[in-house]
Order: sequence, then C-alpha cells, then structure tokens
Amino acid sequence: MPDQSIPATPPAPEPLSEAVPARKYVENKPPRGLYVRVFIYVIATHVLLAMMSLVVIAANSR
Repeated sequence: MPDQSIPATPPAPEPLSEAVPARKYVENKPPRGLYVRVFIYVIATHVLLAMMSLVVIAANSR
C-alpha cells in the first residue's frame, strides 16, 4: 500500500486579509490639490498680465 501523506481533499483556501464588502467608490469632489493649483495658476496669470501691462505703459511713455 502506498504511503498517503497527501490528504485526499485540498485544504480550504484561507480568507484574504483584505476581504472588504464590495462597495463602489464614487468620488464626489475633486482633490484639494486641484483647487490649490488652479488658485496658483490664476494668481500667476494675473501677476504676469499686470507686469506685461507695466512694461507696455513704460515703453509707450518713452
């Protein structure tokens, strides 16, 4: 008779540690960093336009 060291039925797989109830992720609002970047871009654009206006005024006054 052969030695039966292997069980006839495989052991049940262990449950995953990350088994969380399936819930669909819905992002309701954009990330906060987006608002910060848009704010910086808007301020930078206004500053750039103001500086260009000063350059044009200074060039026309000569």
